[in-house]
Parts: sequence; structure tokens; C-alpha cells
Amino acid sequence: MADRKSSTYGFARTSKLLEDRIRKATETRGFSQARLLTQWAEIAGEHVAAISRPVEISYGRGGFGATLTLLTTGANAPMLEMQKGQIREKVNGVYGYNAIARVRVTQTAASGFADGKVSFAHGQAVKEKQISPQAVEKARQSSAEIGDHDLRAALERLGANIISKPQA
Repeated sequence: MADRKSSTYGFARTSKLLEDRIRKATETRGFSQARLLTQWAEIAGEHVAAISRPVEISYGRGGFGATLTLLTTGANAPMLEMQKGQIREKVNGVYGYNAIARVRVTQTAASGFADGKVSFAHGQAVKEKQISPQAVEKARQSSAEIGDHDLRAALERLGANIISKPQA
């Protein structure tokens, strides 16, 4: 039986070459960076993962505690700014100590402006709430007198959402 020749001609994927070095470097600081990247939705929560993704963990000179940089879009940046403390607590809760000292929100990826226009794959994980047919019918009856078709359709959607919202 003939030996099978490799089609890569001795080349290896860059990710394979760097994987062990990145893991060793981050583990010397006390945690695995790969875990934060691969399990972002579970760590930060579905809502935060839908509007952001971690792009960089940087360490200060000789200091303990890292800075986590989150990438988001312009409209979601103020929302994440208000949640930075909670995000830091969730991340540190996973690792069991204060691995992350600061959270920084950016609208531009660490590698430049071209990567700043990303879609967040975790956004698909946020579930659309189901509206009952009774709520749709009640909203339709309430807006039946509106003459403009587009306005009536918009009011029906708004009304169905309001009717189906749980009362606090």
C-alpha cells in the first residue's frame, strides 16, 4: 500500500501554530482566554452576547487584572457602558477571582475599522416572543377605524405587543 502524501506540503494553519502559545500565555495570568471567546453567550448572557463580542484582553505592565475590550455597534454602545460593572462581575464569577479589572467598550475592532462592521452571530440566539392570536385579533379590532393601511398595520403590531406583554 502506497503512503499517502499530504496536500499541505508541510504548511500548517496559523491558528494551530499559535493555539498552544496563546493558551499558555493566558493561563499564566490565571485564566483561559479561549473560554471567554467560545462561551461568550453563556458567560455574559444572551442579551449582552447579541449586541457585543469580546475582541481583546490586554494586561497592564506588571499589574494584576486585565482589560476586556468588547466590540459593539454605535447604537448599542451606551447600553453596554451602563452594564460594564455587571459584565465584569459575570466574567470574574466564571473564573472565581478578579481576572478582569476593567471593561472597555469600543465600536471599532482591535484590528481596524474594516472589522468594526461585524454582525454578531449570538444575536440569532435571542428568542422572538410569541404573540397570541387573541392579542392580534384584539389589536386588529382596536385599529379597525384607521383609514391609512400602513398606519393601521403598525398600530396593530404595536397593540398586539402591548396586549401580550405580561402585566407587572
